[in-house]
Amino acid sequence: MKTSIEGKTVWITGAGSGIGRAAVNSLVQAGARVALSGRRVNPLEETLEMVQSINGNGIVVPVDVADSEAVLSAADEIRAELNQIDILINSAGINLPKRRYGEMEIGDWQRVIDANLNGAYNCIYAVLPEMRDRGAGLIINVSSWAGRHDSYVAGPAYGASKHALSSMSATINLEEGRYGIRCCSLEPAEVATEILDRRPIPVPDEERARMLQPDDLGETIRFIAEMPAHVCLNEVLISPTWNRSHLGGSDWYPGPPS
Repeated sequence: MKTSIEGKTVWITGAGSGIGRAAVNSLVQAGARVALSGRRVNPLEETLEMVQSINGNGIVVPVDVADSEAVLSAADEIRAELNQIDILINSAGINLPKRRYGEMEIGDWQRVIDANLNGAYNCIYAVLPEMRDRGAGLIINVSSWAGRHDSYVAGPAYGASKHALSSMSATINLEEGRYGIRCCSLEPAEVATEILDRRPIPVPDEERARMLQPDDLGETIRFIAEMPAHVCLNEVLISPTWNRSHLGGSDWYPGPPS
């Protein structure tokens, strides 16, 4: 049986595009209030315009999730404007065009880990105390198929960050479930979002059309959010029926030696 999220406050990182923006759309349709975060203000403002166009209630709170002090300030701002944070969706993430061990610099590795893993932790750290005190809260970490299955195409930094994010999600349930806090590791295979534009080899339009679409993930996030408080979806592993990780794609293999 679904539970209503009408009037609940949801903090979404990575809300300016892709899965984050799709989640905003689905959750606002369900009556949630939203706090939109990301590094770039203009895409967040565009998402807010979408929220307002469907008579939703939302605010823009720009933040670099890798900056722990800025994240704490952002959480305080959201609480001041919207009272409390009921649901956190960690959707911010990056990958590298040059993602192989032979191409990456140390700073490249650290940048991916900071955005995908440390950034999620910073946001979790900012909301856990109030959720614990309230005896309720939901965290959805947008991990990846590459967080459950080793993936050549994703690259080592991205794969390591998402494996760690999935593990962190599980340990939240181990420690915090007794306080009424639930965490779901959402692990999609390829999704036709802007991140594909950073692939070393371009993905053809006909292949993008057969991938998961952002709205598919938006609806999945709403499904997770509307589960009753006594239900914890620990992990949701989702892929397109036509799954290139099974079939192989042009960028799935390194190719013959040059």
